[in-house]
Parts: sequence; C-alpha cells; structure tokens
Amino acid sequence: MNMKDKPSPVPHTPQMQSSSFRLGFEDDDLLRRDELRPVRLQLELLKPDLILEELQVRSTIVVFGSARVPDSDAVERDCEAARQRLDAAPNDPACARGLKRAERKRDHCRYYEEARKFAEIVSTEAQSNTHLDYVIATGGGPGIMEAANRGAADAGAMSVGFNIALPHEQFPNPYISPELCFQFHYFALRKMHFLMRAKALVIFPGGFGTLDELFETLTLIQTGKIDPMPVLLFGESYWRRIVNFEAMAEEGMIAEEDLGIFTFVESAAEAWAHIGAFYGEGDAPPPLMRSTPL
Repeated sequence: MNMKDKPSPVPHTPQMQSSSFRLGFEDDDLLRRDELRPVRLQLELLKPDLILEELQVRSTIVVFGSARVPDSDAVERDCEAARQRLDAAPNDPACARGLKRAERKRDHCRYYEEARKFAEIVSTEAQSNTHLDYVIATGGGPGIMEAANRGAADAGAMSVGFNIALPHEQFPNPYISPELCFQFHYFALRKMHFLMRAKALVIFPGGFGTLDELFETLTLIQTGKIDPMPVLLFGESYWRRIVNFEAMAEEGMIAEEDLGIFTFVESAAEAWAHIGAFYGEGDAPPPLMRSTPL
C-alpha cells in the first residue's frame, strides 16, 4: 500500500472526547433530558406507526383485561399450593385468605379461555386478505393479554403487543408476533396507538389499568373525538358489580343514550357476532376514517 493511501489515525483529542461533540441522535444523555420530551413523544408515536404501516396492518381489534387472570392449569397449580400451605398451618388466617383468593381466581379463568377463543375466531376470519384487518392487539403482558395473543397464534395469525415499561418489569408474552412487539415509556402514546387503528374494543374484567383504558375510550366516543365502534364489556355480572353505569345516568352525570356506547357480552361467539352486525357481516372494514384526528 502506498503510504499516501494509508488512512490517517483518528485523533483522540479533548475536543473529540467531549460529550458536546457527539452527534445529536447518538447522544443518549441529550435524548433523556427533560427538554427533549417532545422528541421522545414523537419517536414513540412514529416508530410503531411506521412499522404497522410497512407490514400493512390496516385495522385492529383491541383486547383489554387483567394481567392477573391465569389459564386453568395455572389456577389449579395455585390452588393446590395454597391448600398445602393451609394444611401445614391450619390456624393461619393469611393461609386461609390465600386459598380463598386462589379459588376466586378459578372463577375468573374462564375469561382467559374466552379471550383466547375470541382472538382465534377473529384471526381465522380476518387475516386472509392483502391488508391485515382486525389484527388482535393487546397490552402485551400476561393474563387476558396473553390469552388474546395466544388465540391469534393458535390461528397462525399475526398479533400486536403494545408493552409498557414499568417499575416492576413487564415482559412481553411469548405469543406476540415478534415484529409487532412494541415497548412504550409513555402511557399516553400507548393508549393512542391502541385506538389509532381500532375497529372494536373487547374489554375483559380488570383493575385500574383496564378501567383507565375503558373510560378513556368511552369519553372519546361520547365527545366525538373518535368514531363510534363496538365497545364490548365481557362478563356483565363483573362490570355491574364494579361500575354502576345506570346510577351515573340517573344522577345526570351522563346522558341516557351514553349507556348505548357499550354492550355486555358473555362469549367469544357473541362478541364476534356484535362486531359483524356493526360493520355488516362479510364486509371488510373500510380504511380508517375519523371525524377528528387523534
């Protein structure tokens, strides 16, 4: 090699070692500053949107529900372990409460099975065209979310997981399509993505997070920020015990017609029938159109 062609060594000067010399998009310290929050928000909006667009995911059906609803096998293991603890300490009130709680979970495991069945039905019916319609989307975690992603996987279909970074780490369940497994820092952007392509919401029993997602959706429909869509509450006895919607109407806090924004359902087949009736059976959903952009 001609000495003239030999590359010059990269100098390691104080100027080049300074953090100020880093390219902006490679400077993690810069990107994490409070002043860069608008940039981080934009990135969390754009990254999933671009990927979903590239993979031609045109519409979704979102499944919400508790991360604490296990499948039947897990319930039986938990019940047996709780029984053994109580047998070893029959006078321990904590052990007695633990068994009662485990047995209560057994009553909820049917929701896991129905979520799985619903997602399998939807995915079998909807993912046969060029544009992916009615793709199952969840929060990406365990419980009901796992069940819905699992049902899609049972059908050999793609499904989305919108995970959230939490202090107690939430790991993606193993049934999400890897190329559609996203992670968010901001709840607001995650909830926006839940609704950007949604054609229906199916909401199983859950806690604070599920209620947050439910009431935000009801508010957006009530105020006309998004177009009406099927909002299906799975398990009428649970929801009537947790939320007294009729009392809100009786007190004048919502209008009587607002009670029609949602519908109670009890089975996967019933939920799918409501969605079919809303859009017209056999019709592919139209491209997403909203009266007001999200």
